[in-house]
Amino acid sequence: MDKQQILDILRQRDMTEVIELIEDAEAGELEELELVEQLGLLADEELNREVLGLLQQLGVTITYVTDDGEEVEGE
Repeated sequence: MDKQQILDILRQRDMTEVIELIEDAEAGELEELELVEQLGLLADEELNREVLGLLQQLGVTITYVTDDGEEVEGE
């Protein structure tokens, strides 16, 4: 899935916060994103994987933390 397809899906689902994350990454304003791996960013696993992949392509480091706040190795 390319960037435009991802953005179209996000717009259809009214996921403005995720669109803003992508825009911030494009502008160089988002360098790192911390996530709980079990939760991810989005409930849709495929879309979650695509969005995280896009963010990484845009230079964002994805850091996974445990439920108690400890960092674990990211991808």
